[in-house]
Amino acid sequence: MVDQVIGSVSTGRLTLFQKIGAARQQSAALRQFLSLILTLLIASAIVVGVEWIARGEFSAVLPYLLSPSRPGFTTIGLVMLVMLMLDALLGRAHLSALIVAPLALIPAFISSQKQNYLSDPLYPSDFLFGRQIVELMPVMVRDRPWTAVALTIGTIAAAAALVILWRQAWQRSTTLSHRARMARLSVCLPLAGLFISQMDPTQYSYIREKLRIIPIVWDQTENYSYNGFIIAFSLNLPMADVKSPAGYGPDAMDAIPARNYGYLSGPRQKPDVIMLMSESLWDPTRLTNIAFTPDPMPTIRTRQSGNVFSPEFGGMTANVEFEALTGFSNAFLPYGSIPYQQYVRRPMPSLATFFRGEGYSARALHPFSGWFWNRNEVYRAFGFEEFHTEETMPAMDKRGMFASDDSLMKEIMREGDGSERPFFFFAVTLQGHGPYEANRYAENTVEIIGNLNDDDRETLATYAQGVREADDSLKMLMDWAEKRERETIIVLWGDHLPPLGQVYPNTGYMPQQVATRKAPLDIMKQEHETPLVIWSSKKGVRKDIGTISPSQLPYQLLKTAGYEHPFYTGFLGRAQKKYNMVDRYQLATRDNKTFPDWARNEQTIDPIVRDYRYLQHDMMFGRQLGLERFFPSHARLVDQSS
Repeated sequence: MVDQVIGSVSTGRLTLFQKIGAARQQSAALRQFLSLILTLLIASAIVVGVEWIARGEFSAVLPYLLSPSRPGFTTIGLVMLVMLMLDALLGRAHLSALIVAPLALIPAFISSQKQNYLSDPLYPSDFLFGRQIVELMPVMVRDRPWTAVALTIGTIAAAAALVILWRQAWQRSTTLSHRARMARLSVCLPLAGLFISQMDPTQYSYIREKLRIIPIVWDQTENYSYNGFIIAFSLNLPMADVKSPAGYGPDAMDAIPARNYGYLSGPRQKPDVIMLMSESLWDPTRLTNIAFTPDPMPTIRTRQSGNVFSPEFGGMTANVEFEALTGFSNAFLPYGSIPYQQYVRRPMPSLATFFRGEGYSARALHPFSGWFWNRNEVYRAFGFEEFHTEETMPAMDKRGMFASDDSLMKEIMREGDGSERPFFFFAVTLQGHGPYEANRYAENTVEIIGNLNDDDRETLATYAQGVREADDSLKMLMDWAEKRERETIIVLWGDHLPPLGQVYPNTGYMPQQVATRKAPLDIMKQEHETPLVIWSSKKGVRKDIGTISPSQLPYQLLKTAGYEHPFYTGFLGRAQKKYNMVDRYQLATRDNKTFPDWARNEQTIDPIVRDYRYLQHDMMFGRQLGLERFFPSHARLVDQSS
């Protein structure tokens, strides 16, 4: 009997302990759940604050957060993820808010002020140009003195409040158990790693698409508007890491040989120069198992000087343009970067400043909006005197959505006829832009022979007709030039292969819809070469150039025009004697000898490539130590403007 009573009491106590344990577990789970809810609310408040400050008005915040097609909730989830990881590392719940909030809100405020004065949002790469941010402050003080005073007082007060809050929060915040910290890290770290792996804007990402994140790298204003400040800023982070090359400094710059061409006066009669970067111009007859009747590009074929090896495929036009106008190379910049958007923040040497130094007028023409690819600001930095866009040009005939090449050539001829001084015109065409929808043209005059499905045939028919019209437009421009008294030099090339979609794999030209970034030279040429024409109305075609990077175009142009220059013909001339292709994954010589992965070890880089990188870094990010020796005309223009 006694044993039964003792057993009954023991069983009761065990049941009681189990109930107490279960209650504690439920209470702990409830506390964890409530803690997560509070973290979510704090993250939401931070995102609302960031977007409100960055956009300048609250009415623009709600559409961003509530639209199912935009990454508002993704941004909240990202901020929450960061907070949970920081809490786990600190061992205190919600203490991360005092770190995350200032780190998010302060850049958002700087971005809003930058947009007020410079029309651009804040980029990670702006911190490479800290002096500009400092220089912006006196402008703001002069324009809004009371705002500056309030900002100073507010900054001091906020810093003091943050210190006090931190001390109070540390003492009163809930301590996280070791188990809770490990649980948070085990979940959050893999998710953070997955998110980071999807943020390369140059690569397609299914996960990123499902999160409603769409990199709009060609228009950063829209990029920030659509994706929000935090996501857009994150998308630009990979491009901000531009390190000084090993060994760069005054001694290294002084050691680069520079020939003085100051005693040369150039050609007796200065020729007019027209550079035409033709949108998506490519030779479609290269497609396997397909024939075209008639030849869609007879003028280009008979006057072809060689090929341009485009560093891009199907887009990123501005990167090709950057190389052609400056003689610099994307190979020395972070993969995925867009110099026009991230790095052109000060006057930079270009063909425009060279020709202006020779007494030319320098104009850029593009029948689209000037904000696209940030060209308004970039062309000003490059030294163009005028930039004519669709807003300032006469009304142009259209082919589908885009201005026709024929109309652009007529505008070039009209402006050329009205120019008293020798001129340098740089024009970017638009007609060849994709997508290549059916029935863009009233009549397709190029017959396609081969086994194609209906969709591929329609795409290719539209593209081939565009090439035919681009070729006809070039012939019209050349006919005009031949009748002129002054020599006219025309340089035309395609910026990249067209985005033809399934046409490439379905015809067997290449295995995927897009080109590879890294492959043997013959495959890279097949997937990246575009036609190049360098022609003079007096001397004819410049022959046998071979395949060159866009950065070699200034050398070929100035040699054709009869000019010499310390960088464009001197240094680039020495570089092209050894390497005609400079790509971030491989160098290639004229006899097709390749050096893949050349950039992995800075200690073994060829001295000519090393010096090339030094010069570019010096002009773009450094102290411009080589400005006077290598870019004297640019130096003079900068002195005159200052």
